[in-house]
Amino acid sequence: MKLEMVKQRNPENKLEEEADKKANKLYHYPVYPLDCEVSGEELFVPPLNFAMVEDGIFRSGFPETANFGFLKTLNLRSIIYLCPEPYPEENTEFLETNGIRLFQFGIEGRKEPFVNIPEEKIREALKAVLDDRNHPLLIHCKRGKHRTGCVVGCLRKLQQWCLSSVFDEYQRFAAAKARISDQRFMELFDISSLKHLSSSYACLNSSTVA
Repeated sequence: MKLEMVKQRNPENKLEEEADKKANKLYHYPVYPLDCEVSGEELFVPPLNFAMVEDGIFRSGFPETANFGFLKTLNLRSIIYLCPEPYPEENTEFLETNGIRLFQFGIEGRKEPFVNIPEEKIREALKAVLDDRNHPLLIHCKRGKHRTGCVVGCLRKLQQWCLSSVFDEYQRFAAAKARISDQRFMELFDISSLKHLSSSYACLNSSTVA
């Protein structure tokens, strides 16, 4: 089945289109009910909040077994897992069967006002993301909103996106659950120690959003 990257239709399309004009790199795969048929072909169901970040970099919520067929089409080499809980056995088996490496950076999922985002773990996750030997890769936490949003937001800072565009993208996925603490973290995150790694990664030099 040939996958076409299209936007999901929902009431927030107008806001999504405005953000896409700035970022121009965010695409959504169509999501179908599990019991539907698509022209008699195999159905591929992406994980919750799935989107492309850049060529070879994807983001999502936690993949369920129903999403494994879709993930296989991405030819993933790595998964960046941002939760502290052990990876489920069925997910581990899927990775082993398909030769996918798991990077785990356990970040507690806490609500405001008691939020402590470990900067060093975000930094280590970004190092794995910036290593193109790990591509294609998927970044995910539980819902694909806060922890994933912070990693992607800090990546955008390396791409020299302005903060308003970084926050627009974060809010598209977090929606009503957007956290001021996450946005503050991204604003203050020091990217200087990662610049030497990003210099060899082409997309970071060609995706500036003013």
